[in-house]
Amino acid sequence: MSAYEGSRALVIGGSIGGLTAALLLRDLGFDVDVYERTPTDLDGRGGGIVLQPDTLRWFRERSSQRPEDVSTTTSWVQYIGAENRIIDRDARSWSHTSWGTFYQALLSDFGRDHYHLGEFACGFDQDEDSVTVRFVSGREEKAALVVIADGITSANRARIDPDVTLEYSGYIGWRGTVDEADLSAETAGLLNDAVTYNVVPHSQITMYPIPSKRGLAKGQRLMNYVWYRNVPEGPELDEMLISKQGFPGKVSVHPNQVQDRYVNEMRETASRMLAPAAAELVTSTESPFIQVVWDSRASKMASGRVALIGDAACAARPHAAAGTAKAAADAWALSDALTAAAGNIAEALEKWEPSQLELSSNLLTRVKAMGERSQFTNTWTPGDQDLRFGLYGPGR
Repeated sequence: MSAYEGSRALVIGGSIGGLTAALLLRDLGFDVDVYERTPTDLDGRGGGIVLQPDTLRWFRERSSQRPEDVSTTTSWVQYIGAENRIIDRDARSWSHTSWGTFYQALLSDFGRDHYHLGEFACGFDQDEDSVTVRFVSGREEKAALVVIADGITSANRARIDPDVTLEYSGYIGWRGTVDEADLSAETAGLLNDAVTYNVVPHSQITMYPIPSKRGLAKGQRLMNYVWYRNVPEGPELDEMLISKQGFPGKVSVHPNQVQDRYVNEMRETASRMLAPAAAELVTSTESPFIQVVWDSRASKMASGRVALIGDAACAARPHAAAGTAKAAADAWALSDALTAAAGNIAEALEKWEPSQLELSSNLLTRVKAMGERSQFTNTWTPGDQDLRFGLYGPGR
């Protein structure tokens, strides 16, 4: 019998990191409930993610669903320049998925009976034996372990580390997808089996195929991209983040909510600055959206029986494609620590925290350097190993 049989765990935040943690805790014997503040299933707004080994590990080791059922794979990493000329190309295989596809696969494994939508956790208290979590709805829940995975704007992080701040990187990401069947044959052929970069002065765009609702095969997928563009902090950024409905944003502006004047300027600039294939992809996007690139890292990830994981603990720029991998790595390491502690939750969290803090620090240092090279010093060079995807830290 597991040391945790009959113990209860709460996961605050039902995204990819939260669901991975919930599945692993349930495997340890915990009775697990997940509380997600949004009232409907999450969708990731159609964005794509690169699948690192930590992210895929659940499907490789524990799930009846296979990694190839939820992802696409590319064979190359390439750089294109003017007139779509390939200026660098390496044989490197990566797997990709849509955020929504991966989320739904994890949710399918966890099930809906203990997945609660529309519950905003606004605070907690704890003693030696348990944690009590309070919700905006008036609900209160008690558990032996609480995992906070409520993202970059975490409402509960301050109770663990009150000094965490969001620091603006100096640039945003324009994101979107286009059905590859709607692209020209030349563009689809150039992009369909690669992670493709187009680097221009003080900017770059990264493109790769992801699953669509139609399927995973070539011709059925979506072509996904993120295009990094510098925007000064202050009034210019603040105005850009006001939605069409007049609501100010902080971390993103959703599809169909970006003001038309910014979308029009983005398309005009893409046509002028980017390689033809990249420009076609951007200008063909029906509903592009904005993701603000922030830096954030907590100096504490554990307090008694409460753990902080994923973007709630460390929000890293997307250049290493390691955000979801970091959240999954936090969850797997937590599972290992709890197993080793044989029932002593506070001891497990205390031993788990140092290596995850180091992993966060290493990742954030690395992606900051990558961003500087891309957006400000113009030293992002094809083939440089320091610019590769991945999550690297202690023992990696």
